[in-house]
Amino acid sequence: MNILIIGGAGFIGSSLANHLLSQGKKVTILDDLSRKGTKYNLDWLKNIKKGRLNFIKVNIKKDQKILDKEVARADIVFHFAAQVAVTTSVTDPRNDFEINALGSFNILEAARKAKNPPVLLYTSTNKVYGEMTNTKVIEKNSRYIYKNLPLGISEDQPLDFHSPYGCSKGSADQYFHDYARIYNLPTIVFRQSCIYGPHQFGVEDQGWIAWFNIATVLGKPITIYGNGKQVRDVLYIDDLINAYLLAIKNIKKTKGQVYNIGGGPNFTISIWNDFAPILEKLLGRKLFVNYMKSRPGDQLIYVSDIRKAKKDFGWEPKISPSEGIKKVYDWVCKNKNLFKNFK
Repeated sequence: MNILIIGGAGFIGSSLANHLLSQGKKVTILDDLSRKGTKYNLDWLKNIKKGRLNFIKVNIKKDQKILDKEVARADIVFHFAAQVAVTTSVTDPRNDFEINALGSFNILEAARKAKNPPVLLYTSTNKVYGEMTNTKVIEKNSRYIYKNLPLGISEDQPLDFHSPYGCSKGSADQYFHDYARIYNLPTIVFRQSCIYGPHQFGVEDQGWIAWFNIATVLGKPITIYGNGKQVRDVLYIDDLINAYLLAIKNIKKTKGQVYNIGGGPNFTISIWNDFAPILEKLLGRKLFVNYMKSRPGDQLIYVSDIRKAKKDFGWEPKISPSEGIKKVYDWVCKNKNLFKNFK
């Protein structure tokens, strides 16, 4: 079986590659190595999985011939390559569009032209739902809650592409969904919530759980945008990988489907009011933060309704936020040298 991971040197891609390689699978990674931490992740994989990993440096915006060749050879394609920060999309919307929308379209076209199209799994985002201004939210003492959605946001939630990032990811999301209908490609779309784990080189603009751990361990300032009561359902990387594999195993059921994937209502955490006590316990001291106004497109609360994934391929998360955050904290502590140049 030929497995292709596009964006495979990033946090999610390298974690999946490590899992597959550990099972004896052969994996090809395509990546342009432009993101912080990708070169380290690639070296990590090469050092421990010699002989079974193939790497090709690719720019998905323009290297169509390479994409055509590698996608046509693959049985399964995981598409993770992306520009991932809302703030970056606001300052450079063209690059955001070219990577997320055009790059994804190039991958789909490679699959459409293939003699035997592979299974394609695309990682979208909860940002395709926008601010959800019509969803009633209640402010409690330490967190926000939905007024009428105790199980979270389902796949029936109307799309509202807010911010250039939401537009570019949402465009690719819909292209992957529609190519299953129009061209009969076996695509799966995961609208992912907050994913975290080791090998995530989080920065202030993206990957907040990793960034808070990194900043705490290195003694760097932490800024909270909003009041800290914002809520996310958080999903540890091992649970996400399990979801990928189960969805592909059940491709007859999942083909052409869209799934909200996150920690769900049982694994929610407020961005600071719940998170800080966990870190303070690990660190052994009180933490202090700066507060600034909310950023464009930020949701007061986002919780995935994950019932469809459980129904279609028997998946639900297992690793609690406190357990997962400790794993990230321990990894950061053991690898302080990797973050010396972080801002």
